[in-house]
Amino acid sequence: MMNPMDDDLLEVSDEEQNINLIVEDEYDKMRIDKYLSYLLDDMSRSYIQKLIGEGMIFVDGKTVKSNYKVVTGQSIDICLPEPKEALIAPEDIPIDIIYEDSDIIIVNKHKGMVVHPAHGHDSGTLVNALLYHCDGDLSGINGVLRPGIVHRIDKDTTGVLVACKNDTAHKFIAEQFKEHSITRRYQAIVYNTFKTDSGRVEAAIGRHPKDRKKMAVDTKNGRYAATNYRVIENLGGKYAYIECELETGRTHQIRVHMASIHHPILGDTVYGPNRNPFNLEGQALHAGVLGLIHPRTKEYMEFTSPLPDYFTKLLTRLKSL
Repeated sequence: MMNPMDDDLLEVSDEEQNINLIVEDEYDKMRIDKYLSYLLDDMSRSYIQKLIGEGMIFVDGKTVKSNYKVVTGQSIDICLPEPKEALIAPEDIPIDIIYEDSDIIIVNKHKGMVVHPAHGHDSGTLVNALLYHCDGDLSGINGVLRPGIVHRIDKDTTGVLVACKNDTAHKFIAEQFKEHSITRRYQAIVYNTFKTDSGRVEAAIGRHPKDRKKMAVDTKNGRYAATNYRVIENLGGKYAYIECELETGRTHQIRVHMASIHHPILGDTVYGPNRNPFNLEGQALHAGVLGLIHPRTKEYMEFTSPLPDYFTKLLTRLKSL
């Protein structure tokens, strides 16, 4: 089964039903339900509490209650039930459609929307909205949890995303992702100014050795990844507005690569500072351009998404510093 799902959003895969985490110093004495909901952002806190109540979560091999406070170095094991695939239902959720024909649909995903259902998030996703809008007419290659979904972006990343309405289109688009021939340009606001106008990060990305929900630069076990960036403007002496173009599409690639060169994305408390000085809802990252060869006409098409309001307001604020 073709499954080129290696973009920004990292989730528990259907094949990985067990999760192991080792508690790090910064989470010492935190309630376990809060700790897990923070690290496992594709699971709601209520769903985690349900798993705890059902004895599906273990601390050093023992079950605990939701108010249990974790301690540095403890091993947390989570046994996830099989996803209930048949429960995915169409929902009349407004979506911002950039382009649509009988083969593909291009949407402008808004901040906070999860792309497809996952544990604890079986409604309110882009897939639920697409099932309603397309009357179920979506490709089935990635199964009923991910109909039409050929790639994904993180729930707090905004911008352009393509979905496919039939398997022929899905296979054709998926091959372009596999060959890295898709054009993908993102805008981001990052910490720290640049002394150069552009640059390139070429560093393999793999699972974080201690935290499976995070990725990390891993030259030994990671997969090749390359990101080109250019500086649009340095802001206020502390930040920079940049554009990144992906040559590959690894999980959290831009977030990991920019953090690795000491320019984490503003608002990204996973790969950057824990503080969030502007009270952002996740990272200031926007998928502004997506270019691909159309599966039927075989012509190159390029789609753009304007910066969201929060992003433009933040730029204006930073320029005035």
